[in-house]
Amino acid sequence: MRKSHLDLYLLLPIKGFIEKQTSVGLLLIFSAVLAVIFANSPWAETYHNFWKQYIHLGINDMVIRKNLLHWINDGLMSMFFFLVGLELKREITQGELAGFRKSVLPVAAAIGGMMTPALIYYYFNGGLESISGWGIPMATDIAFALGILYLLGDRVPLSLKVFLTAIAIVDDLGAVIVIALFYTADLSFFSLAIAAMFFLILIVANQIGIRHTAFYAIMGIGGLWLAILLSGVHATIAAVLAAFAIPVTKKIDPPLFLRKVRLLSYNIKALMKEEDIKEEHREESITNTIEKFTSLTKDATPPLQRLEHALQPFVSFVVLPLFAFANAGVTIDASSLGFFFSPVTLGIILGLIIGKFFGVVFFTKLMVWLKISSLPKGVKWKHIYGVGFLAAIGFTMSLFITELAFVNEEFLVQAKIGILSASLLAGIIGYIYLKWISSKEIQRKKRRHSERSVLSEKPL
Repeated sequence: MRKSHLDLYLLLPIKGFIEKQTSVGLLLIFSAVLAVIFANSPWAETYHNFWKQYIHLGINDMVIRKNLLHWINDGLMSMFFFLVGLELKREITQGELAGFRKSVLPVAAAIGGMMTPALIYYYFNGGLESISGWGIPMATDIAFALGILYLLGDRVPLSLKVFLTAIAIVDDLGAVIVIALFYTADLSFFSLAIAAMFFLILIVANQIGIRHTAFYAIMGIGGLWLAILLSGVHATIAAVLAAFAIPVTKKIDPPLFLRKVRLLSYNIKALMKEEDIKEEHREESITNTIEKFTSLTKDATPPLQRLEHALQPFVSFVVLPLFAFANAGVTIDASSLGFFFSPVTLGIILGLIIGKFFGVVFFTKLMVWLKISSLPKGVKWKHIYGVGFLAAIGFTMSLFITELAFVNEEFLVQAKIGILSASLLAGIIGYIYLKWISSKEIQRKKRRHSERSVLSEKPL
């Protein structure tokens, strides 16, 4: 594959995804801070009560009744998980997770970054009622982590950002599996059977060549998502399953697309030169021909990519900030300071900061030491240490699992204090460390350049 094709089909999509995360991270920080301010203001009671308001959806006896917080966490966040599923499928089919050699390093790093935090949390909470929160410190927040890497600009290699992206995506898949297996209520096998039927319909539609996104939206939301919601399995699992059913192929390939573009361009040029035609007819014909470019572009773009681009802005700038504002509000008083020494808070803070760092770094070293894989081009071990700290930012997914793990209000507060504290600390440590090593690298290069200049000017 030529370098231009590599940039077009592999590096550019990942780079575009990375660049979109920067402003999302800042918006998430703002939403979380705003939630904490409201939760510790005279409007605290109003803030907390607002999310407890119930919304009913349905007709006659078939009604889904959930409060506003659940509609956000079960409904809107399904869009986030759907986007995660799309990104994961893209990476598996044509990105950094395509093929064993490319995927083994970020997969191993992500597994290490999930297992070690869970074990540390278990150490502090084993045998206690709070043991159900073991999945909380396993998560990595991709928006925050990549946002911090972006602040460093070109001081860190692009391959490091790609590596962290791959780790976070695998981490998200791990969180989905944990939610499905360990944070599921009583099951309705009838609803699960209906869900399986709709999932089979989506898979068959993919195989026979149906490419219309509206079909997948209707079957995915009205069928699969609703059936899984009623089954007792968390509804976000339906979003990931639906994403994996979305076609990744396109109707026409690039060579055919180029030939059709050239033909349309030739037709436009011919219309512009045509003398025996009225001006209004000429403009109408040219406009109609230009409109065909839109249809042509759609046929040359996979439905997966179209959906990903369409959903990214809404999920990034509406769903995630709203989720953060609804879930990050922790009311802190004098008694809350003692929560820092509770098993839940300690397990989460140490699980994220220490567990993530050692899990990511050790498993990465293990893969390289066993010669199963090698570090990405331009990435050094000092960069991997920085990624270990940034992977400890667990904000979004950690808060999400918290709501599933605990009913006890005290445990909820302790967990949120741990998540917010660990994520803030990990972000600061990761940023300062990576900036420090990049500054030393810049100084070293300047010193070498200066030495070369002196030697070149020295007379023979």
